[in-house]
This record gives sequence, C-alpha cells and structure tokens, in this order.
Amino acid sequence: MEETSESSAEYSEFTQTTEHILLEKYEIVRLLGCGSFAKVYHARNIKTGQSVAIKSISKKSIIKGRLTSNIKREIAIMRQLHNPNIVKLFEVMATKEKIYFVMEFVNGGELFAKVAKCRCNENLSRRYFQQLISTVGYCHSHGVFHRDLKLENLLLDEKGDLKLTDFGLSAVTPQSKNNGLLYTLCGTPAYVAPEVLAQKGYNGAKIDIWSCGVILFILSFGYLPFNDQNLMVMYQKIYKGEFCVPKWTSPGLRHLFSRLLDTNPITRITVDEIFQDPWFRKGYKEIKFLEHDNNSLTKGVDQGNHGSSKFLNAFDVISFSSGLDLSGLFEGFDNSATVESDRFITAETLESITKKIGEVATKGNLTMRRKDWNLMLEGQNGKLVVRIEMCRLTEKLMVVEVRSCEGVWKKKFQPELSTLIYHPEAS
Repeated sequence: MEETSESSAEYSEFTQTTEHILLEKYEIVRLLGCGSFAKVYHARNIKTGQSVAIKSISKKSIIKGRLTSNIKREIAIMRQLHNPNIVKLFEVMATKEKIYFVMEFVNGGELFAKVAKCRCNENLSRRYFQQLISTVGYCHSHGVFHRDLKLENLLLDEKGDLKLTDFGLSAVTPQSKNNGLLYTLCGTPAYVAPEVLAQKGYNGAKIDIWSCGVILFILSFGYLPFNDQNLMVMYQKIYKGEFCVPKWTSPGLRHLFSRLLDTNPITRITVDEIFQDPWFRKGYKEIKFLEHDNNSLTKGVDQGNHGSSKFLNAFDVISFSSGLDLSGLFEGFDNSATVESDRFITAETLESITKKIGEVATKGNLTMRRKDWNLMLEGQNGKLVVRIEMCRLTEKLMVVEVRSCEGVWKKKFQPELSTLIYHPEAS
C-alpha cells in the first residue's frame, strides 16, 4: 500500500467528523497509504499510548466489490494465527459506514521499498527468506494458504525482521474441493504459479512456495524472474518456466531456484524439503514461540500433510469477541430493521438442517431459497427476514451463522430447532 500525495484529502475522513479521534479510543496520527478498497492510518490508543495501524474499509466498497467473504475470512485467519512474523490483529470495530481493522503497527515499511533501492546481498536475502519460509510453513501447518505472497505484503519492523500481512485472498483447507485442490484464479500476475494459470485446480501450499521463489529471486537479483510489458507473454514465460539467473549466482542458490520455480507442482520443493536445503540452513535459527491453544475441536481429526489440521479451528471462527461481530453489516436486510445474530455448532447434515428449517419456514408462511451453503428466508413481498450461512468444520460438525430481522429467528425457529445444537458433553 503506497503513501499518496492526496493524503490531506483522504485524511479528512477523520478531521471533518471525529477531530482525529476514532470511536473514543484511538487518536489518528497520519495517513500511511491507500489502496483500491482501504486506507491505512497510524494511530495511538488513547489510554495506553500504544501505536497501532488502522485499516479503514467502506462498507459500500465491500458490497460493491463483493468482498464480504474476503473480509470475514481475513478476520478469521488473522485471529487464528499467532506468530511473531505475522502482523497481529487486535480488534475489529465498525460504524454505520465503515469497518476498522486495528492491527500491530510495523514501522519499518514494505520490503518492496527496500529492494527497489538496491538488491540484497546473498546473506541478507537468505535471512529474509528463512523468516518467510518459517512463517509460510506455520500458516500451512494451520491449514492457511496465503495465495498473494509478494514483496508488498512483507513489512519490516524496527529490528529488520519480516512481518507478513494481507490475508484477504487467503484460503483455508475447507475451501478445497473433495480432491484437496483450490480453483479460484487469484494472486498478483508476476508472482502467480503456472498451475493457477492453467485453471485445472491447484495445491495452495505449492503455489505459495512458487511465490516465495519469486520473492527470493527479486531479493537476490533486484528484478523479476518472469517479466514482460505484454501480460500474456509474461504468462507464457511463467507457464514454461523460462527464467535465467546471473552467472555469478552461487551453486547452492542456483539449485534452490530450480526447485522453487519448478513448473511441475508435484516435483516442486516442499516447505519441509526447504528446511533441509544446505543453502537455506546456513545460519538458520529456528523461531521459538508459544502456540495459543484455543480448545480446538480439530485436534486429532484427520491430520493432513506436515501434521496440519484439515479443518479451521472451530472456536476461532465462532467465538468472536463482540468487537468482531459483523452481523447485519452486509447484504440483504432493510436498513431500518433491527438485525440480530446467532451462531451454533451442529452435528446434523446439510440436507437435514435445510429440511428442518424449511419445515418451520413453511409453518410461518416464509419462503425459503437455497444457494449452496446459504439459506434465505423471505416474508411478504420477498423481504429478507432470515439469512443462514453454514460452514463445515470437521467431518462431523458444522457451524451455522444466523442473521435475523426483528427477532424472527428467536421467536419462530429457536424453540423448534433446539435439537440441532451440538452438545459436546452428550457425545
């Protein structure tokens, strides 16, 4: 996110309405930069004096850009991950028009800005790459694939250590199809893996590794491995794996590039193999940190590669603090209506849940529409009164999130659907 010459105009978001104070809690210091959908500010906690970064996103932009699922996913992922090289999310707040991410303030700037001035020497490139792979490996072990790794999403703290940010395009394991592959075309063109371009399904871990290879290449040589003014020509180079390293490149680094930028995802190097690579291991110090145990329901359930959990931590997703409750902020409901929310875990199947809710809806003269894992219950004149979203957590459990207009869910549905709720002590 680049700093802009229009800072004074953008800064008026606060100067004209809140006198630099956001929700009586944070004093806005200055605008750091802005992108297509968000602005990022440096702010201070009024009580503690702690510096924070606040990402401001317009709800209109979210709806217009169809970013609702991206925002929810980014919140869920950032609340789940606890790693010294990942930017911390402290809280999420909302006003009538905007959503605010309150995050750790990283004051060293983007790694992109550093490399733009001068390429790194081999030892510094290795140090950054070691931190990057350690962090990416941690994400993968928690079932999270970033899918947009690039220099602009790598920040530097005051010690010169990496901080990974921007999980808006990330995927979690449950988004994969039954074959374990992802299909969404995403990522930044110069960093995208060839299998993503082929649109035949891809392994989230392997495309992150490819992007890490591109990042290491830029750190080492100061330019992109695949580049052309014509985007399609660049894509062809990526698909064929056409890149060249300078003659002075050390043999160890040259070999590692051949494994990182391997166009065949099956033979491409894995995180575990990178940790064993001689060039990578030189001077490597494993990062030690305390893992937060949130009483995950997924412990011991269908462990995937590298010991990673196949499913997103259930309680990380459903047990948001009040500051993270985004109920009613988004699509569908009448702006004048009072929107309430409910979440519960169930061991019922998707079809069973749909059938039981449909039966109650019919009794209450409501029309039910279903789209994939979403149910919309409409009253007279097609007015939306209940919206239900379901997500699989484990092979046996699902989380159900309900948003209801004027208490319809609690009055008409809860009494008759109490048997849907999963009670761990009864299992």
